[in-house]
Amino acid sequence: MCSNYVPVSRRDRLLSFFGVERDRDDPQADTWPLGLAPFIRLAEDGSGFERVVDDGLFGLLPHFATEIAFGRRTYNARSETVARLPSFRDAWSAGQRCIIPCEAIYEPNWETGECVRWAIYQEGFVPFGVAGLYAKWRHPEGRDVFSFAMLTVNADEHPLMKRFHRPEDEKRMVVILDPEDYGNWLTCRVQDAPAYFRAWEKPLVAEASPLPPRAPKAGSVRTLRPPKPETGSLFD
Repeated sequence: MCSNYVPVSRRDRLLSFFGVERDRDDPQADTWPLGLAPFIRLAEDGSGFERVVDDGLFGLLPHFATEIAFGRRTYNARSETVARLPSFRDAWSAGQRCIIPCEAIYEPNWETGECVRWAIYQEGFVPFGVAGLYAKWRHPEGRDVFSFAMLTVNADEHPLMKRFHRPEDEKRMVVILDPEDYGNWLTCRVQDAPAYFRAWEKPLVAEASPLPPRAPKAGSVRTLRPPKPETGSLFD
């Protein structure tokens, strides 16, 4: 499961690694449920298989949600139940799949006996795309709001991801897509999409990255950079 991550918010990295154009750069900040972040989908204007990037809320809002706070419970969608749970099944059946561009994700590690947040990222600080679902929700004030959720799979046997979450809990991880599969994930038939529900097998790096004491969960700006030799830390 993933409730906190670092989105790809620089337009040069979105273009280089995901092939989408954005009109601005945003500060690189941790994103939590209900936070606004970029996601990638197919264009809706009939232009074929063109990818576009939009901003959406992290936490999918189905049509029957009455308030934005609903998204605090729907930021992750289990691959085993996504097709039948009311919160996700309409988006799933409509083929509203997306890619969520990430610099890093965070997971809780309990190996010390206490919960410590760890950052997980690709070697070389290469961003990666997480498989997701998106929806367009009508706000009570009349405006349309995009929202999205990350898809997850079991990770009980994953060499790295099995280290996270409470010892007694099932281990889960987000579905990381191979770049060569980005197009197929967005365009394939609904019945073919589960073929992409698999645990990531390529190398990942993990390191402790706790929040500063009393830091708020939203708005904590952290910059991706090469690690300092004396600390090995990925983040400022």
